[in-house]
Amino acid sequence: MMAAASVLAVALWLLLLPVDVAGGGAPPPPIQDGEFTFLLPAGRKQCFYQSAPANASLETEYQVIGGAGLDVDFTLESPQGVLLVSDSRKADGVHTVEPTEAGDYKLCFDNSFSTISEKLVFFELIFDSLQDDEEVEGWAEAVEPEEMLDVKMEDIKESIETMKSRLERSIQMLTLLRAFEARDRNLQEGNLERVNFWSAINMAVLLLVAVLQVCTVKRFFQDKRPVPT
Repeated sequence: MMAAASVLAVALWLLLLPVDVAGGGAPPPPIQDGEFTFLLPAGRKQCFYQSAPANASLETEYQVIGGAGLDVDFTLESPQGVLLVSDSRKADGVHTVEPTEAGDYKLCFDNSFSTISEKLVFFELIFDSLQDDEEVEGWAEAVEPEEMLDVKMEDIKESIETMKSRLERSIQMLTLLRAFEARDRNLQEGNLERVNFWSAINMAVLLLVAVLQVCTVKRFFQDKRPVPT
């Protein structure tokens, strides 16, 4: 299971890497929000690179949803190599960079302080730029102004933008709730295993003490006088 999770983590990590499309004249692909869950081995550090446009807003949220201690070190560096965020042994965190610089931001998760336990980490990247507004403007221009509408075009546009932003926020909240649920479930399963283990040990000790008591009492009342022949 761990090997399969590692292979999946490597594959998804490759998808996050920026791809240089052949032909310098081609425009870069649009930046999209993303989420990622990966397994961070004990004593290891793993970094990810995410491209960002200029003058936008980048929100980064991470959670440790599995592993002993539920903590990890986190750092965020700008495309110029400036350290923007540095968290030490935290279970979760939310950080916003605004405005962003054009380039690749570096996100690193460090589990070097743990020599035994691996960590299951979830993180999400949320961009807020003017690209969505441009798409809505393009859709508005495609509509003939001479068409007779019961509602003004600006009202329709505002309603669509409000609905879209609320749906996107709902998706983000559901994703975070899934991460919280996974972390709580892993914590409860770990506690259940520890309770069962120590309960079994206590039961074994009680049975051993009971047997020793019975043997001791039987020896105490045993008649040791010689039997007459």
